[in-house]
Amino acid sequence: MTTARDNATLKIMVIDDSSTIRRSAEIFLGQAGYQVVLADDGFDALAKLHDHKPALIFCDILMPRLDGYQTCALIKKSSRFHATPVVMLSSKDGLFDRARGAMVGSDAYLTKPFTKDSLIKIVREHTERMLAE
Repeated sequence: MTTARDNATLKIMVIDDSSTIRRSAEIFLGQAGYQVVLADDGFDALAKLHDHKPALIFCDILMPRLDGYQTCALIKKSSRFHATPVVMLSSKDGLFDRARGAMVGSDAYLTKPFTKDSLIKIVREHTERMLAE
């Protein structure tokens, strides 16, 4: 069983061009005790990645400049961050979108609008092994 104190050692990055989605995720994850790093697009995320070294990344699909598929692919091609779980965020729940996410290396897919419980459940599923090490 992980505690909020354990969670505080984990940084979660949320990449989304919607300030509402970023704020919701920040509140939900913060209440669960996680440190949250926010990025408003793929370029912003890539710039912050090396400084913050997140344990998990939530990545919106539809963003300007660098979309979520491109951002995920770049993260997964990085020798330093290829093992970092990336969860795609999208308001679309189609099979094509999920398959395309899997093709670029995403570890999971979460449909917006998400609930606090669904967000925390995915974080726990993908970070429990890190806390156990």
